[in-house]
Amino acid sequence: MLTDALIYLCAAVISVPIARRLGMGSVLGYLIAGVIIGPSALKLVGEQADVMHFAEFGVVMMLFLIGLELQPSRLWELRRSILGLGGLQVLLTVVIITAGLLFVTPLAWQTATAVGLAVALSSTAIVLQSLSEKDLLKSEAGNNAFSVLLFQDMAVIPMLAVLPLFAVFAVETSGEAHHDNLIAGFPLWLQLLITVATIAAIVFGGKYLAAPMFRFIAETRLREIFTAYALLVVVAIAVLMQAIGLSPAFGTFLAGVLLAESEFRHELEVDIEPFKGLLLGLFFITVGASIDFQLLVDAPAVIGAAVAGLILVKATVLGLLARVFNLGYQQGLLFTLALAQGGEFAFVLVSTGSQLGVFDLQIGNMLNVVVALSMLVSPLFFVAYERYFGRPTQQAATGDTGEIQPTCQVILAGFGRFGQVIGRLLSLQGYQLTILDHSPSQIDLVRRFGMSVYYGDASRTELLEAAGAADAQLLVIAVDEPDKTLQIIDAAKKRFPNLKILARAIDRRHAYQLIRADIDGFRRETFDSALHLGIQALQTLGKSEVEAGRAAAIFNKHDDQSLEELAALWGDDKSYGVAIRQRMEDLRQVLQADQDDPAVQTQ
Repeated sequence: MLTDALIYLCAAVISVPIARRLGMGSVLGYLIAGVIIGPSALKLVGEQADVMHFAEFGVVMMLFLIGLELQPSRLWELRRSILGLGGLQVLLTVVIITAGLLFVTPLAWQTATAVGLAVALSSTAIVLQSLSEKDLLKSEAGNNAFSVLLFQDMAVIPMLAVLPLFAVFAVETSGEAHHDNLIAGFPLWLQLLITVATIAAIVFGGKYLAAPMFRFIAETRLREIFTAYALLVVVAIAVLMQAIGLSPAFGTFLAGVLLAESEFRHELEVDIEPFKGLLLGLFFITVGASIDFQLLVDAPAVIGAAVAGLILVKATVLGLLARVFNLGYQQGLLFTLALAQGGEFAFVLVSTGSQLGVFDLQIGNMLNVVVALSMLVSPLFFVAYERYFGRPTQQAATGDTGEIQPTCQVILAGFGRFGQVIGRLLSLQGYQLTILDHSPSQIDLVRRFGMSVYYGDASRTELLEAAGAADAQLLVIAVDEPDKTLQIIDAAKKRFPNLKILARAIDRRHAYQLIRADIDGFRRETFDSALHLGIQALQTLGKSEVEAGRAAAIFNKHDDQSLEELAALWGDDKSYGVAIRQRMEDLRQVLQADQDDPAVQTQ
């Protein structure tokens, strides 16, 4: 066991960084590592079935994390592109692939449909990484590609859930059972009832039982027990769903969605992420090691035609949808090329379908080879696109043909409503600004009023350097994404340690993070305006201008002190709750004492 672990780790540590440096992504790195150590190359590892069963928990954990990150508001904003582009892409691809297989092969409809479902998905890891590296993620094509990938990620859940039904039909038509579970011998109506009851129990438990238990465990202040309980929830649900013949990933995804609004969401993400990453990497290594390259040697024409056919069908569907949704030629071509490959979830569906007996081992191996080869050639599409159009930066997309003008005074990152106020104030005082923003539409809007704003992600040190960070006096971060703010701070402090940094805090939690980041200052975006409206409210209720101003000043000073004191306790729910209640009581007493002060009453 230790020897195998050493082999897997060495293969990953060597192959993945090289693959990422070459722009192929970590998924391809893991696949290549598996190929190298597998039977097709060095033969360092043998049978992968047992390892793959263990590694599949990485997929289960990944879908649990997808559920945790599922924000209904974000889905609603992208509903047209998610449901329209994403839904039509998956539906049309499945229909065309299934119909083609039924026409040219003797496959059963269940098998053909399962193949269509598997190859309809694209590689989230490859697409998002490639678009991000080339500054195209915020482009029109990038946004729509993200929407399609998001729909595909969600579509994996019903796909995994429907595969056992295909297996049931296969049993009914062939008379052979390919899988077993605890309720397989029950009447169909009872199986359905147990399945619905199990899903209902997961919904009820995730909504009403899991959070109180997490709260109880958190009070022990033992991080390892909290992590153990998080793993227990994931594994227990996976085992329960598997026991009744359903997809373990479906159950854990459902639990993740139900816990997405709990106060433990971020802690769960942090605790589960390392296990997910390791197990998912192991899963892809086992997939790579189990690819039967003898098929490629024995039937190169068939495999080559299958890869070309897959890319051609997906590109045709994507190109048609790009026309229907008016993406334009250049953005439509980028959208088409970005998503024309198979994806890593195909390996998950192939593995599950093989275990259920929806298709045999030979078909599963051929699918793995076809999908893996389509992923291998995918980065070449981006290279060809760049060669044809030149460096497709967002500056060209937004009409900016000049170089960023560096400054020796102020760099302003983010030029929305918050950043514009700061920018106008500083520029009217005669300070030289270099303004960066990552929203093409916002840049177009601002430039109509004659202001010079440059596109770019300010968390990239080379962009900060081009903006003059090495000589600038101040960096003001006014972006509206807390995580992006922290990334910019981290990049600036590492590369430009003498640069002073001020930042916009989105909320109190973000303010705590900025305090821990040890920057030169920050302001909460809604606090000052809310405080001024509070002063107006006090005056409307009969307080004098002096009384209202003093109350607001005391409140402001006390809240600033509370931020500093409570930042150290953030994350410890019990201690934080006690401290914040004490601070509120202290503030009430201070305000009451000021109100009772005779000197104040005579003013």
